[in-house]
Amino acid sequence: MKILCIGRNYAEHIAELQNETPDAPVIFAKPDTALLQRNQPFFLPDFSQDIHHEVELVLRICKNGKNIEEKFAPTYFDAIGLGIDFTARDLQSQLKSKGLPWELAKGFDGSAPISQEFKPVSAFTDLRNIDFRLEVNGEVRQRGNSGLMLHDFSKIISYISRFITLKMGDLIFTGTPSGVGPVRIGDQLAGFIGEEKMFDLAVK
Repeated sequence: MKILCIGRNYAEHIAELQNETPDAPVIFAKPDTALLQRNQPFFLPDFSQDIHHEVELVLRICKNGKNIEEKFAPTYFDAIGLGIDFTARDLQSQLKSKGLPWELAKGFDGSAPISQEFKPVSAFTDLRNIDFRLEVNGEVRQRGNSGLMLHDFSKIISYISRFITLKMGDLIFTGTPSGVGPVRIGDQLAGFIGEEKMFDLAVK
């Protein structure tokens, strides 16, 4: 199982971080040790003073595929969950300023909490109109909709599979909307798809 992530997939998030809009999906990976499940608490690491939350819809791959055409891409995932791409923003900025890879800022232990349950694709009436949000201490911090993605689910799957073979059980984080920000010890993070709570975890 591998965790693949899409960066810069929502225009407002690109603007808030003052990044350039990419022509193709931006791909990075997290190791399996980044997974955090069953609403386990997230412990702030000692190597960063600026950990940001980035809530994202997560696709679960259901069969192996390589060089997948966009028209067939919907058959390669069977469920959608919700996750957080925790990012050590200060470490990321330091690495980027030196022209170095920034996997350490994205792939550290526990940096990929995911919902325990994934909703089957059949539960959604329109994959281009999925509302989701993140609440921090009961306050909405991020709100997104799959229809605002620069690259939709099919484009993401097709593009990744040109370079990396997808396998059953792989997870794809599909990008975060605007509103990213720091988390602090004592924060409670709850993620929703529509009005269904998908995770609820503490920051310690």
